[in-house]
Amino acid sequence: MIKSAEFARRRKQLMRMAGDDAILVLPSAPVRVRSHDTHYPYRQDSDFWYLGGFAEPEAVLVLVPGRKHGEALLFCRERDTEREAWDGPRAGPEGAVDSHGFDDAYPITDLDEILPGLLEGRSRVYYHFGRDTEFDLKLIGWVNRVRSQVRHGAQPPHEFLELGHLLHELRLFKSPGELKLMRQSARIACEAQLAAMRATRVGGHEYEVEAALQYTYRRNNAVAAYEPIVGAGANGCVLHYRDNSAQTADGDLLLCDAGAEFANYASDITRTWPVNGRYSSEQRALYDVVLSAQEAAMAQARPGKPWIAGHEAAVATIAEGLLSLGLLKGTLKQALASESYKKFYMHKTGHWIGLDVHDVGEYKVAGEFRELEPGMVFTIEPGIYIAPGTKGVPAKWQGIGIRIEDDVLVTRDGHEVLTDGVPRAIDAVESVLASR
Repeated sequence: MIKSAEFARRRKQLMRMAGDDAILVLPSAPVRVRSHDTHYPYRQDSDFWYLGGFAEPEAVLVLVPGRKHGEALLFCRERDTEREAWDGPRAGPEGAVDSHGFDDAYPITDLDEILPGLLEGRSRVYYHFGRDTEFDLKLIGWVNRVRSQVRHGAQPPHEFLELGHLLHELRLFKSPGELKLMRQSARIACEAQLAAMRATRVGGHEYEVEAALQYTYRRNNAVAAYEPIVGAGANGCVLHYRDNSAQTADGDLLLCDAGAEFANYASDITRTWPVNGRYSSEQRALYDVVLSAQEAAMAQARPGKPWIAGHEAAVATIAEGLLSLGLLKGTLKQALASESYKKFYMHKTGHWIGLDVHDVGEYKVAGEFRELEPGMVFTIEPGIYIAPGTKGVPAKWQGIGIRIEDDVLVTRDGHEVLTDGVPRAIDAVESVLASR
């Protein structure tokens, strides 16, 4: 797990970037109602967790660079024997300091009284406006309270800045401690994908395959990083398919897009395999194109390469493959210029990954796609989707959806595939299926 000293270093680094005349305010994630008096499992806000490692709701982190009496302050719930008997233990302000390394901590009920005084004399406020309307209004109210005292010499903040502009650049580069957790998350996700392959059978159901995923996550002290996508046959052509209830038929491919979340760090893997254990000739031909596209993109995953280079390499490979199979017409140059390939491949080839599945971090800097650097982690996930009824496509190709996705770390001299524990090659996939 990440140690409190690392959370403290992150806070210090962020405060250095913000400057001594700034104040940074970040509330925890709210508890969300599922239905009536039941709630969704609580998951802390990723930014809040990144800076504090504090898992409880009803908390606010305030960073005050240069403050003599402590820079990192936490407002949180007090200990409450009665409530803790129902909901579990709380850290309380004392535990926030002793166990989590904050400079000082106060009861959350004191926020209204204390925060205006912390805002006074600070020229800039870094905050995520627009995420929580209720808290937005509270913060504006506290600033206005300081403004009302200007005649008495108070100095209210005069500039509001997006906290993510600084914080998300930090989160883009993973530390050794983070990478250790991401490798474990990836290992669990690989184990789950293999279990899902072995749970697939003709005449079964998508939810049985999902059950194998979920069981593997929980037995490894993880949860699903997102709702698993388990789409058999034509359902594999639906990019964010969620129902996971259809029956699996002989001749179907099954597209399984699923990842684990371990200690709040996500993994994200997609594999596509034949329900009956053997790819048909058409499935094999399209699968070879997608796998070649992923390999072309991975060749671009190294320091100094623009982030977009992998997508461009994948697109060119897919377009060329579709042309060779007669699914596109004309030349490669024409297919790329007209973007005719988007009929079958309509999404980008990857995204950052970390505390969030679609993790934070800019893809462009000064209007240009940024170059890859060591410590960045992203997915590479090309695909081809030919939905039933696609005009101008022979019936033998219709209903085939294929995606292959892996998590890739940029290293000093190339890259590391974190999710190499589950096979991609056709023969290797069929071998796993044959062992059922």
